[in-house]
Formats: sequence, structure tokens, C-alpha cells
Amino acid sequence: MTLLLKVAGIARKHGRPGMVMFLAFLGCGISWGQAADTAVQGETVQGETDQGKDEQSIRKAVASYVAAFNRQDAKAVASHWSPEAVYVTPIDGRRLTGREAIENQFNTVFENTDGLKIDVVVEAIQFVSPNVAVEQGQATFRGPDVEDRLTQYSAVHVRRDGVWLLDRVEEKVEDVPVSNYQHLKQLEWLVGTWIDQDETGRIETVCHWTKNQNFLHRAFTVSDQQGVHLSGMQIVGWDAVEKRIRSWTFDSDGGFATGIWSADETDTKEPSSWHVRKKGHTATGHTTSAVNVLSRRGEGGFAFKSVSRTFDGQILPNIAEVVVVRQ
Repeated sequence: MTLLLKVAGIARKHGRPGMVMFLAFLGCGISWGQAADTAVQGETVQGETDQGKDEQSIRKAVASYVAAFNRQDAKAVASHWSPEAVYVTPIDGRRLTGREAIENQFNTVFENTDGLKIDVVVEAIQFVSPNVAVEQGQATFRGPDVEDRLTQYSAVHVRRDGVWLLDRVEEKVEDVPVSNYQHLKQLEWLVGTWIDQDETGRIETVCHWTKNQNFLHRAFTVSDQQGVHLSGMQIVGWDAVEKRIRSWTFDSDGGFATGIWSADETDTKEPSSWHVRKKGHTATGHTTSAVNVLSRRGEGGFAFKSVSRTFDGQILPNIAEVVVVRQ
């Protein structure tokens, strides 16, 4: 049984569907995605739906590009560019034209900089036409023997035979700002799209870094065949005063909560299990609390359960462990 079914069953039992949904997802981040507008009708809905799918395709292409770069696979990196693409290098402003020239450039970079990695934050994607989009964002380059380098970039994507490709990219080197990435990097595995779904409904979560990697932004939607029933967002960040990871969560029913994150003390290296102790309020002023447990299951999934749950001090049933998978 999925988490959606378990939550729905508890909601019917207690007669508080909004409250139970809030308790189940608030601060745990099963699936955080962008809220959908269900009120628009006609051609506008179709246009927005198509554009939303195209934006998802572009974001997936960006993620694929980053993965190829971090493998230092110049050929795979170049395959994300159109045959006649133009790349203006950020350091010396050289203009490289064509996929072959771009592949040669990255081959040289990888040969001279072992272990170079890139992190990308997509700040905006705007569509000029159905087949042309402009992406704005930041890229941070890191390596064992090089200083971190931050660039602000603009990328033009074109659709060719149903595939979105880079057609022109310009970058500008920026000063590297203060970042709390080092405190949050152990949660970087949460970045991506996560799904819990069966024939009755779907919970989708999208998690990404904010600018400068100071926060993780997680958005969720809960839906079934009738549409979206609940949505919300969570911000996870480093509290420099209390020296710990905290989260702030808000849902579409008007509820909110704060959470304190702690790693399993038995994990000596990279933590695989996290406890989120959260307290919150519903839109009508009722108090809530719970301890949510996220346990990593390799690269493709994590287990979630919620214990010690209360509503106005009244003890509620635990939510048994479910496994959420990466899309």
C-alpha cells in the first residue's frame, strides 16, 4: 500500500483529510514539485501543459549534460549541442562553432583538469517559440586541484527532431559567494524527481538547489484522476546560529511547520538515514508534531516513515515505512 492510500485511510478515520495530508507530507519531502493551476480551461490549458512538458524535457537534458560532464565524457557532453552550436568560453571569450570544436574543447579541459565537476542551478526557462527556449542559470565548477569557479550563463535551446539541444551558450565568470553547501551536501542525493504511485493516486516531489546552493527547495503535489488535492513547498537550509540543518514547510491548505534534521549517529561516513523532528500548525490553529525518518536505498530510492505523530497533543497512528523511487 502506498503512502497516499495510508494517509487517505487515516484521514477518513479521523475526519480531518487536510490535517492528515499535512502531517504526512509536511517536512518529509516525499515528492516536491510545482503546484498546478487547475482552474484554467480551453486552449490555454493545452498550451501551458505542452510548455510544462517541454520545460521538463529541457531540465532533464540539463541533468543529462551535468552527468556527462561529471563523468568527463567529452563526446557525451558534445552530443547535447546542435551540429552548428556556438559556445563562447567564459575565461577568454573565444567563440567555438560546431559540435566537433566543442567536443575538442571539453576533451582538452578534462585532460588538463582531473576530477573537475560541475553543479548547475537553473534559474529560469522562457520560451521564445514552441521550438526555441532560453535558459538562465548558474554553474559552479569544482575540482581537487582548482579553486571553485562560478559562472552566470545564458543558454539557447532548440528542438530538433523532438530533441532539445543547446544551440548557443554564453558564460560570465562571477565572484564565488558565501555558500552553506558544505553543510548540506550530505542531502544532495534528494535532488531530483521522486514518485510514489499506484492505481489510486500519485505523489510527486521535485527537489533542486537554490542559487548559490544555500538551500534545497522541495515542492510536492498529491493527485489522483480527479486532479491535484494538495501541494506545497519546503526549504531546507543551514542554521548558522544553532549549527544545524532546519526546514520550513508550507502547504496549500494553509498549514506550515518547521523541522530539525539530524543524521543517524550510527552512520560514520555519509549518512544514509535522517530524522526530521517537526512541529507545525494547521490553517485553523491546531498544533501538530511528528518525527519523519528518511532512509536512503541506493541511488534509486529511499524509505519514509512517520512516527511520534500528534494533533493538539493527541497521539495519532504511525505511518508505516514506504519506499519512494527516483523518476
